[in-house]
Amino acid sequence: MPCCDECISTSHSRCKGIDSLASVVEKTNIETYKEFVNKNINSILHHLDELTNNKSPNIKLGENQCKDIKESQVEIKKKINTRFDLLEKKVFGEKDVIFDKEKSQALFLINEIEGKKKRLKEIQDNLNAITTLRKQESFLGVHIIEQQLPPLQRYIENLDDNEIFNTLNKFRSLKSFEEEAIDKTLNKETSMRRKAQVETQEIKYMTVNIESKNEINTGMVIRDMICLIDGRVVLVQWFGNVYLLTSDCSLVTKIPINGKACCVTQINLNTIAISYPNQKAIAIFELENETITKVIIFEKHCYGLSFCDNYLAVCLGNNDICITDLVGNILSSIQVHSESLLWNLVYRNDVLIYSDCSGKAVYCIDLSGKQLWEYKQELVKPAGICTDNYGNIFIADEGSHRITVISQDGHHSKVLVSEEDGLDYPRFICFEYNEFSGFICDCNGEYLAKFNLSYA
Repeated sequence: MPCCDECISTSHSRCKGIDSLASVVEKTNIETYKEFVNKNINSILHHLDELTNNKSPNIKLGENQCKDIKESQVEIKKKINTRFDLLEKKVFGEKDVIFDKEKSQALFLINEIEGKKKRLKEIQDNLNAITTLRKQESFLGVHIIEQQLPPLQRYIENLDDNEIFNTLNKFRSLKSFEEEAIDKTLNKETSMRRKAQVETQEIKYMTVNIESKNEINTGMVIRDMICLIDGRVVLVQWFGNVYLLTSDCSLVTKIPINGKACCVTQINLNTIAISYPNQKAIAIFELENETITKVIIFEKHCYGLSFCDNYLAVCLGNNDICITDLVGNILSSIQVHSESLLWNLVYRNDVLIYSDCSGKAVYCIDLSGKQLWEYKQELVKPAGICTDNYGNIFIADEGSHRITVISQDGHHSKVLVSEEDGLDYPRFICFEYNEFSGFICDCNGEYLAKFNLSYA
């Protein structure tokens, strides 16, 4: 440690290691010393530059991340708004259906009561017209009028006292219906997400066993097929008739409905919907009464159909899918991509899945039209599609003679049935209601194969 001579003599006389400043200066090369200090300064500047350079990319990265977050916020907000707009349409659409039904019933009851009142007024007028000039004739006249009253009294007694009250209560409870509908929808989405957590595990171990192959030899090209809730099977001839088969394929019955049918879906236990492209219409048909209860007209030719949560998904041409209620009120219209006409469609849990025969692909979109995934792996001529209870998608590929299953997220797939299993040109596949079994049908209506699905 250098120090001046005066300080050494006065303050550091006993300190060791103290060098005379004059001797140190004499021995030091100033230029070398300056170079040394300058080197240290440059080293410090270099470190500071490195710190600055490191911070600048971090700032830029942070700016980009903030920008991405803002863009994501816009997309998320848009998706949420779309979802709630659709939910609002669903809720109010169902509300309108209920109101129209209850209003019709109430008006019918009122008209019926007005008819009874009119009849009573006529009876009363006839009673007042009876004179007392001839007692015996008057007595007989009153007696005849009296005999007309019991049916009207029974009508009043048999009339449900709570009928009008219940109707009014249904009108008043529309608000609670709206709240319940929202809760139901949100609960359904939660349930769907839970199922999605396990469905990918099912694909790997899934197998199909062909239980039987029934020769039906319809001699007609098949355009669509579904399994009804009661186990029967509906076959639709290519732009032709609609046929009803027993579950064991022992009896084939033609459904008495005119027109060139195309596709079919089930509404409830006793009701189906059938599309008629040439008429640009859908007919709602009751199986038990064998009657058409409603016809919905569209501006375009309608093809594939699927029913879910009281709403119909209807394929229009090759680039449009609309969601409508059973009255014909269109909730939304979704533009889609397809190289072929939209023949085959599944509407499930607020997603739409459709096959594109010419494009050799299967697409999954949400109700805003956003594509969630596409599947093109080794497809040749994908046709009929259906889903199991887990949401897995089953494709009948008549071009490759295969049945392929795709996971709900579109990430996994497996060939379950191939040409070696003896099923040529499979065009349609459908599950029995809430079962792990179903039917496969070929394009020419020659066979109906019963299959069982195993997940282990």
